[in-house]
Amino acid sequence: MAAKVLVGLAVVAGAAGFAVGSSAGPDRHGAVVRHFTVRSKFVGRSLHEVAVVPAGLAAGEKRPLLVFLHGRSVSPGSLLSGEFYAGLARLGNRAPVVVALDGGDHSYWHDRHGARWGSYVLREAIPAAVRRLPVDPSRVAIGGISMGGYGAFELARARRFCAVGGHSPAFWLSSSQTAPGAFDNARDFRRHSVYRYARSHRHPYGKTPLWIDRGNHDPFTSYDAVIVRALKGRGARLTSHVWRGAHTGKYWRAHMARYLRFYARALARC
Repeated sequence: MAAKVLVGLAVVAGAAGFAVGSSAGPDRHGAVVRHFTVRSKFVGRSLHEVAVVPAGLAAGEKRPLLVFLHGRSVSPGSLLSGEFYAGLARLGNRAPVVVALDGGDHSYWHDRHGARWGSYVLREAIPAAVRRLPVDPSRVAIGGISMGGYGAFELARARRFCAVGGHSPAFWLSSSQTAPGAFDNARDFRRHSVYRYARSHRHPYGKTPLWIDRGNHDPFTSYDAVIVRALKGRGARLTSHVWRGAHTGKYWRAHMARYLRFYARALARC
């Protein structure tokens, strides 16, 4: 029980650290931030999305789309740090349009009792982004931090993406390990277990490039390591990194440019 509480606290504290570090009004390097609202039938409320259109788009040009999912207890805009904008600018004309979706406080981005969060992302939020933004709907990648990293891998079971990334993803191996509120019950966990999916499918996620990274002091690192081994053992196209750090904004900001390069390369080849 103590381990579960510690993991739950780490999720909230780490995500909050990212938000604090991202709140000072960073230089956007010419990128344009656009806000739009999705009135979700699947969730039963309005959800507020944040899109970033990189600088340098020609008239009529469409770029690939990166869907980015936030962690527990933070807002979509908390992902948009100075390191994010600098990394996006360094990609030049390979920079995707990025949309940071609203996943509520602790949705864990899956269909569950009372709210179909996964259906909202796939059937409402992404189509809304395609309608509103200068994007190529045939080239879409998805990734996220902590809760959002889990969500990216969960959602990619239902739809093919050009790339899938989890940055300190909130993976668990059994329902007894999960943080309070992450899943409705043990049955809900089993239905949406990335670990179970990885172990039971040959070539999980097909030929899609995958990425998982985590800090060596992250409370999820042992769980993530097991899933990395399972994915590699089943033939997934996975890039994995363990760097120094914990489940904190400092860690994610330090590697944001690497994340964006991974998505840009995969989208260019998609």
